[in-house]
Amino acid sequence: ADCLAALEAGAAAVEPGLDLLVLGEMGIGNSTAAAALAARSFGGTAADWVGPGTGLDDDGIARKIAAVDAALACHAGAPRDPFTTLRHVGGREIAAIAGAVLRARQLRVPVLLDGFICSAAVAPLAAAVPDVTMHCLAGHCSAEPGHGRLLDRLGLDPLLRLGMRLGEGSGAAVAAQIVRAALAAHAGMATFAEAGVSA
Repeated sequence: ADCLAALEAGAAAVEPGLDLLVLGEMGIGNSTAAAALAARSFGGTAADWVGPGTGLDDDGIARKIAAVDAALACHAGAPRDPFTTLRHVGGREIAAIAGAVLRARQLRVPVLLDGFICSAAVAPLAAAVPDVTMHCLAGHCSAEPGHGRLLDRLGLDPLLRLGMRLGEGSGAAVAAQIVRAALAAHAGMATFAEAGVSA
């Protein structure tokens, strides 16, 4: 019930008629949940997906790997459908992001994803239905080591690679200006005939 409520809260936040939905997250420890989601969705070990997050040292990373390994082992026998995966190893904010992405797809609203956590929110969906990300753009590739690997699995090329680590939608907000510029060029560029360019 909690997972469903989080999905529905995310879906309810998406208004019809939006030009672009920019997603970000805010939280503590959610890169651990994101690593677990990526591993459960696309395989690999915890060590393949865990990174330093906000700046853990080697001991902190080892504890984080152990936590992800324990979560994966605890739920190893559970079904691997997106809802079950989100329910077992996600968080409320992550499930809400997944709900928003699904609702945006239903409403034909393009989505600009921020960093590792936002990308991990769609990992269980994409593992089941790979083209679920066809309406998504990756705003950037963060400094978190697993993010680039996850974007590859999602089939998304990041617009920016600035080594950002902050999250909270900051990378996607920067990338939104590139999307705006691209749209302005597309919509405002004169044709050769309009510009008087000779054949």
